[in-house]
Amino acid sequence: MLAQNSPDAQITAIDVSQASLAQAREKLDSNGITNVTLKRGDIFDLAFETSFFDHVFVCFVLEHLSNPVEGLKCLKNVLKPGGTITVIEGDHGSVYFHPESQEAHRAINCQIALQALAGGNALIGRELYPLLTKAGFTNCRVSPRMVYTDSSKPHLVEGFTRNTFNAMIEGVREKALAEAIIDRESFDKGIRDLFRTTEPDGTFCYTFFKAFAEA
Repeated sequence: MLAQNSPDAQITAIDVSQASLAQAREKLDSNGITNVTLKRGDIFDLAFETSFFDHVFVCFVLEHLSNPVEGLKCLKNVLKPGGTITVIEGDHGSVYFHPESQEAHRAINCQIALQALAGGNALIGRELYPLLTKAGFTNCRVSPRMVYTDSSKPHLVEGFTRNTFNAMIEGVREKALAEAIIDRESFDKGIRDLFRTTEPDGTFCYTFFKAFAEA
């Protein structure tokens, strides 16, 4: 979408996973997109000259880093003076829904705890402003982007609540049980209650955070 909306831009996309890059290449080729170069790389060891890019776009990356400030500093290093950065991250602590369920919150907290054990932070959305400023960026502006679903928005109920968020939480079941973060009965009830929010009288809300700053 970014490449299609900016056909005159030359975009370099970086990922540590060769498999992800292969999937990206398939999508680019199938959509006839020619203004994107794919490279395998590590955010902490970028193979570009200093002051190389006009803009950096980072989405759902910082949440996986044990040292996001250092990662941002590495990205700042490849930005031209006055260049800009856009960062988008979620925040699992922003979730609320109806009907309310303590077990559902406990199931969500399992994913938060597991990501923390892996060195990441599933609550990083709320921290974008201080992270960017600590990394040396200026004129930082952060805005919340709320996703709200109810039965009047069936495409969001299916695509986001059911098949994205709930599926992600359900996917940590075995790891959460293995780490003894929660008992089996409580987790399974929490998942049932999360899916209960997708029924006709249910509602669900999640907030992403989008930050824009200057190098």
